[in-house]
Amino acid sequence: MTENVFRKEIKKAAILTEALPYIKEFNGITVVIKYGGAALVNEEVKQSLIKDIALMKYVGFKPVLVHGGGKDINNMLATLNIKSEFKNGLRVTDEETIDVVQMVLAGKLNKNITADLCAHGINAVGLCGKDANLLRCSKMTADGEDIGYVGEVEEVNTHLIRTLLDNDFVPVISPIGIGIDDNKSYNINADYAAVAVAGALNAEKLVFITDVAGLLEDVNDPDSILSVVHIDEVREMIADGRISGGMIPKIACCTAGVEAGVSHVHIIDGRIEHCLLLEIFTKRGIGTLIEG
Repeated sequence: MTENVFRKEIKKAAILTEALPYIKEFNGITVVIKYGGAALVNEEVKQSLIKDIALMKYVGFKPVLVHGGGKDINNMLATLNIKSEFKNGLRVTDEETIDVVQMVLAGKLNKNITADLCAHGINAVGLCGKDANLLRCSKMTADGEDIGYVGEVEEVNTHLIRTLLDNDFVPVISPIGIGIDDNKSYNINADYAAVAVAGALNAEKLVFITDVAGLLEDVNDPDSILSVVHIDEVREMIADGRISGGMIPKIACCTAGVEAGVSHVHIIDGRIEHCLLLEIFTKRGIGTLIEG
């Protein structure tokens, strides 16, 4: 073995040693992972993330996945010559659109993610919010304007999720809900579906896999990522303008997770290879941890 190869092997051992206390601390905890962005459309990134989730499962985590799929929905709607329209960041979802959304999320994407996990020996089960009334929701509006079949989660069937977790399965949830009042399908924002699931389960961790590096102290300095921040500091940063524009809805989901009772909410860059392992099993991490 050459000296360079020997050093590389020592480095691998050091990484495993660094991860050991985190593996011990987090063994048996429930972590809800919101899976979206580049991790859904870039095959190399996707497979890296799938391996991370598989490893987390093997070392004792109880992962629950909630996935989005906006780009795939847009592509399918365009193929069918159906116009995509948004109000306040929410997809206007009429009867024609909800059928496509359900087909893409609960069909293609959900089953592909489930199959990817199963390929690594993980007992993954694909679900949507209509299965066993998993996600019961009410109609959501945009500033009082009716935007169709867009839902807000009111109830989560935690019995189903816990039954799967207790029997060594990984639930993979697509954010299609069932209407409380009309029993119809509803399109739910995947970020807020993840918040609802994590809060209902009293999950120890909620991880948002996004296309941003994390929360920056200075928006003009990409190296100013805040590794850990308290929810009160986040509110101050929004008030004084340090958090603005497109980051506000992302951070709002993180603070909603803390307010729902989740102890640790992470926002990490899904474009980075093995982002989950780097965030959870290393001292510094790669994204931002928001605590209550």
